[in-house]
Amino acid sequence: MASLSASNHVARVLSVANHVADVDASSRIANSWRRCLVSHKLDPARRGPPQTLTEAEVRHVAEPMEETIRLLTPELDDLARVLRDAGYCVNLADVNATMLLSRLPGEADTEIFLRWKVYTGSNFSEAFEGTNGLGTCLAEQKPILVHRDEHFREQWGIFSCAVTPLFDEAGRIAGAVNITSCRDDLSRAAHQLALAVTMEATRRMEGAIFRGHFRNAWIATVPDNGGSGLLAYDDDHRIVGACRSARALLGLTDGLIASGIDLSRYIRFDHRAARGADEIVELRRADGRPLGQGQIAPPQRARPLTQRRDAPVDRFDALHRLAGRDPGLIRSVKRLRSIGDHNLPVLLHGETGVGKDVFARAIHAASSRARNHYVALNCAAMPESLIDAELFGYEAGAFTGARRDGSKGLIVQADGGTLFLDEIGDMPIALQTRLLRVLENREVWPLGALKPVPVDIRLISATHRDLGRLAEEGGFRADLYFRLRGMEVHLPALRERADRDDVIRQIAREEAPNCRLSDSAWSQLAAYPFPGNMRQLRHVLRLAGCTAENGIIADADLDLPPFRGRRAEPDLAAAERATIVDALRKHGGRVAEAARTLKLSRATLYRKIKVLKVDTGPS
Repeated sequence: MASLSASNHVARVLSVANHVADVDASSRIANSWRRCLVSHKLDPARRGPPQTLTEAEVRHVAEPMEETIRLLTPELDDLARVLRDAGYCVNLADVNATMLLSRLPGEADTEIFLRWKVYTGSNFSEAFEGTNGLGTCLAEQKPILVHRDEHFREQWGIFSCAVTPLFDEAGRIAGAVNITSCRDDLSRAAHQLALAVTMEATRRMEGAIFRGHFRNAWIATVPDNGGSGLLAYDDDHRIVGACRSARALLGLTDGLIASGIDLSRYIRFDHRAARGADEIVELRRADGRPLGQGQIAPPQRARPLTQRRDAPVDRFDALHRLAGRDPGLIRSVKRLRSIGDHNLPVLLHGETGVGKDVFARAIHAASSRARNHYVALNCAAMPESLIDAELFGYEAGAFTGARRDGSKGLIVQADGGTLFLDEIGDMPIALQTRLLRVLENREVWPLGALKPVPVDIRLISATHRDLGRLAEEGGFRADLYFRLRGMEVHLPALRERADRDDVIRQIAREEAPNCRLSDSAWSQLAAYPFPGNMRQLRHVLRLAGCTAENGIIADADLDLPPFRGRRAEPDLAAAERATIVDALRKHGGRVAEAARTLKLSRATLYRKIKVLKVDTGPS
C-alpha cells in the first residue's frame, strides 16, 4: 500500500510539473515542483533523512547569528507555547534552511519529529529536500503553507508546514520562522490560521532585530496598511535605518540612507510631543498628507536620563506587574520579596496556561542570579527516555547515539543561575530519586562520568497537579515534594483573578497594539471563562489582531470555542483513566497498541497506568 501511495504521488508530481494535470500551472507549488525536477534534478520518490549537522557544526553555523538568536528566543518561545497544544514544532532557520533553534511540542508528537530528524541541525533547503515549507519560503522569500502531499518528496507528506521569511534591520533576508505539524486532524484552514499567527510573531521578531541594531537611535513606528514600518534617525533627524516595509512605503534605498537624508523629506511630526518613551504622535508626509498615528521611541542610551535619581529601578517590578491588582498574587510577591536572595526553592501551582514560566522568569530576574542562566525544562513535553540525558548530562560515548563530545546537561548549564522544571508532577519516579540526590548533595553525576560535578542552582518547579495528594498516593516522592515546596505560590486562573478586566486590556495592548476592541468584542472577552487561561487569551488576541479590519477587533475576529463548563481535577483524572481503560479493552490489554492509539509513548502509558491504578488485563 505504501509503495502504491508513493507511485501515485510521483505520478502526480510529474504530471503537474509537465503541465498535464488539471491544476493552476502558475501556482507556487507547481512552480516549485518544476524547479525541483528541472533545476535541482531531484527524485520525488527518494527516501531518507535530511542532511543534519553535528552539535559542533551547528554552533559554528549559528555563531554569526548569536545576537539575533538571543533577541528572538523569547518571541519564539511564546509562539511555541501558543501552538504547542496543536502539535506544532517551531523552528528558527538561517538563510540556508538549516534549523538553528527548535521547540518541540508534546510528547507523542515529539517522537515523530525526532524520528524524522525535524529538529536543530537539520537542513531543509529546497535544493536538497524538494518543495517544503522552509526551503520553498526561503527560495521565494514569501510566506507559504505546504500542506501534506504538496511536498515534493513523498515521505514528507505526513507533515504540514507554515513558514514566514525573516528580514533583518536593512530588509535583507536573515532566515525563516517555521512551524510544522504531523497531525492529520488539522484542516488546511487551521494551518492558515496558524500561519497568520506565525506571520504576526515574525513581524515582532523583525521589530526586535531592528530595535536591537539601532538601540542608540530614535525609532519612529510608521503605520502601513494595517501594519507598521520602522524608521531609525539620529539626534539631527537624519535617517540612519529603515526596515523593509518602511523602505517600500517611503521609497527609501541604501544609497539614500547612507547619504544621511533628512527625516523631514519623508515624514513630519511635532518633535516636542516626543520627549518621553514610546510617545504617540500624529504623522504626516512631507507634502502634508496624513499618515496616521505613530510611535516615537527615544534611544535606549537616553532612557535612563528620564528616570529620577532618587527612584532606582525595583528589581521586583516585573513580579509586581504580573501580580497586578489581584490580592492573592500581591501577597505572594510580598512574601517573595521577604525571602530575597535566600536559596529557597519555589513551587508554582496553577492550571495550564496561567503563565508559570513567565512568573518563574520574573523570580529569576528579581534575584542576584539574574546575570546568570535561566534554564527551563518541560518534564511533560520531553520523552521519558530523553529527560535523564537532558537533565543530568552525559560523557562522550556514554550510550549509543550520544554526541561525540558529550553533553553538560541542563542542571550544569544552570550553575550559578536558576533551573525551572515545568510540570514536575510528570517526572518519572526514577528521575525524582536522582533529582533529590542533586538537591541534597549539590552535585551532579552525568551518565558515564567518573566523578561528580558540583553545582549551585536555585530551583523553581511548577505543576498543575496536586503534588501533596500525588505523594500520598505514591505517584510522587514525598521527600522530594517537601524539598521542592520551600515556598508554594498559587497562580490563579484568569477567570479567578480580581483584576481580570485589567489583565485582558493589558494583553490586548501587547498582542494587538494597532487595534482597539469593539464593544461587542469586549463583552465576549469579559464573559468568556478562558479555560486555557493567559495562553489562550494571548492566542485569541494575537489572531484577532491579524484579522481585524480597519484596526477594530469585532466579535467575529475572536476565535472563542463553545465552553460547556469546567470539571474538577478529579473528574479529569477519572476521564483520563476511562480513556486508557477503553483503549486497553479495544486492544485486548496490549499496551503497545493502546499507546499508539492514544499517541503516547509506552513508558508514559505505563506510568499513567500505575498512577491511575488501571488494570491492564483484557476484559
